[in-house]
Amino acid sequence: MNLHRLLLKREAEGRPIRVAVIGAGKFGSMYLHQAARTPGMVIHGIADLSPPRAKQALARIGWDAALIAATPITEDSLALIADPLVEVVVEATGDPAAGLRHARHAIAHGKHVVMVNVEADVLAGPVLAREAERAGVVYSMAYGDQPALVAQMVDTIRAAGFSVVAAGKGTKYLPRYHASTPETVWDFYGLTAEQAQAGGMNPRMFNSFLDGTKSGIEMAAIANACALAPPEDGLAFPPCGTAQLPNLLRPHNEGGVLPRKGMVEVVSSLTRDGAEIPDNLRWGVYVVFEGETEYARRCFSEYGVATDDSGRYAALWRPYHFIGLELGVSVASAALRREPTGCSTTWTADCVAVAKRKLRAGEVLDGEGGATVWGKCVPATRSRAMGAVPIGLAHGVALAREVAEGAMVTEADLAPRPAGQASEALAMRAALAGLAG
Repeated sequence: MNLHRLLLKREAEGRPIRVAVIGAGKFGSMYLHQAARTPGMVIHGIADLSPPRAKQALARIGWDAALIAATPITEDSLALIADPLVEVVVEATGDPAAGLRHARHAIAHGKHVVMVNVEADVLAGPVLAREAERAGVVYSMAYGDQPALVAQMVDTIRAAGFSVVAAGKGTKYLPRYHASTPETVWDFYGLTAEQAQAGGMNPRMFNSFLDGTKSGIEMAAIANACALAPPEDGLAFPPCGTAQLPNLLRPHNEGGVLPRKGMVEVVSSLTRDGAEIPDNLRWGVYVVFEGETEYARRCFSEYGVATDDSGRYAALWRPYHFIGLELGVSVASAALRREPTGCSTTWTADCVAVAKRKLRAGEVLDGEGGATVWGKCVPATRSRAMGAVPIGLAHGVALAREVAEGAMVTEADLAPRPAGQASEALAMRAALAGLAG
């Protein structure tokens, strides 16, 4: 609890943390808004595929013309990362292959990496973490995003001597959402395509939130960072309000829904008939933990801790998160404490591509948020044994044979990839084989 003091010290010394931001989309823009207001931190440069669009984003978040003019904005992300004045690189592109490439380049040049790009982290984060450790730099999850917030809660509970039973987040979920496409997604949100376009809303991004892919990616990241287990056949998304967290998220032989203790799970803000749960956790995160002694359980009761009906299992939750507005915590932690705000260190879970409908031979997969596949969180051992295609590599590649609706797509289902396509990402995936937990 001393990051602000350390930031003020860097400000007073005239040597603020110099940050390179790669990708000026929604998350990156939210961080850029707050970075301009944070002492001891300076945006050294921004890389984006469209510098004019990045400048428009900066104007939209309230940067004045002088600050925009004084901040280098470039398409050359690798050159910006290699700049010797840059101390921390924020990777916020959302492109898995690009994220891995940028992070590797940053580590090779001795920069700390804050990986906003959860898609890249789930694809090969543990490999990057080991490379960063060898290089003496920090590889970190992004605070403000749900995986890092969950990792913090899990660490706090474990540091206090408790065992974690379950951890995860809330979302809006119904089983039929798995079939959603960019063409149908706005119907589920009660919007017209015109309204969504006017609001600058990306249909693929919102479709990933809705169809379960983003949840699968985030739970895989949490599992890999916290040594928690994913469900064998994917997240169950049980309907649950905050009052029921400790009752529902306990082992099934004790009245809950978990196969065992120590798992990730996402709770739905809707009942299966579509009704909204009043005390839902749609925007928040939670951890369920165990009072293993009679004394601990008595203390839970004395201090009003939310528990199950037995008093043994307790829940702690945060009802919402600030996304990129909180990202500066990760930047400061990496530069000033040399500590990540969560880090994927084991390959425990994977997020694999599942057919949204019957797919024909010759069809080209369109990846996260698309119309062909959605991402399911499963154990890494199962993914590896099946040769399952990770959602981060299920884009732009054709099928060699038919895949049934609801089936996981495997490498054997794919036609040969175009020469050079995602070659670095594929090589990093191969390096994960020895890390399966």
